[in-house]
Amino acid sequence: MSKLFLIPTPIGNLKDITYRAVEVLSNVDLILAEDTRRTGNLLKHYNIRSRLQSHHMFNEHKAVESVCTKIRSGETVALITDAGTPGISDPGFLLVRTCIEKGIPVETLPGPTALIPALVNSGIPCERFCFEGFLPPKKGRNKRLTALEDETRTMIFYESPYRLVKTLDELAEHFGPEREASVSRELTKVFEENIRGTLSFLSDFYNKKPPKGEIVIVVSGKKGGRSGRGLST
Repeated sequence: MSKLFLIPTPIGNLKDITYRAVEVLSNVDLILAEDTRRTGNLLKHYNIRSRLQSHHMFNEHKAVESVCTKIRSGETVALITDAGTPGISDPGFLLVRTCIEKGIPVETLPGPTALIPALVNSGIPCERFCFEGFLPPKKGRNKRLTALEDETRTMIFYESPYRLVKTLDELAEHFGPEREASVSRELTKVFEENIRGTLSFLSDFYNKKPPKGEIVIVVSGKKGGRSGRGLST
């Protein structure tokens, strides 16, 4: 039966893809990719020859109907992004919702995503947490942080290396400089780095050592933080 598959892809280390993901990608009629050049390297590595088509945030609204038409006509389609699970701070939600509204089967495979390894590796309580993704770059940023000031669950944010120090300073302003936190950078890659400590410690650390790569910030919830020294791995 034709359907839409959502396939997680490695966030760094190509070995993190699952056997099932390779099998599905090898057998679908069409793969929708955020960046066909980047995806092409992944497919070449695993000798996957399925047809490839661009699908990203700038064309997804126009492409959704045609994708649904393809599936309804009998094609099986897989959606992947540059890295991680589609729909998590990446294109995917609109297509999934539209398929569901049209009665088209949707199946999501488990697999790589940056937020879970960063959370578990942080040493901060992870039985209850909230994922905030990227904070608004300008409008609504202060409002969002103010709304999180009383959050008791562990909080997870994605951030650009260029805004990391600014964001850590803003988090310290809203949550207190001694709030426990962790910054994970370049997860699963050769230069993976996990730095743990207070928000003030982390801000000072990265102010002296400007970061590169993909970043996840984990912050303990209200009354859950404890001040302390910085630790790294």
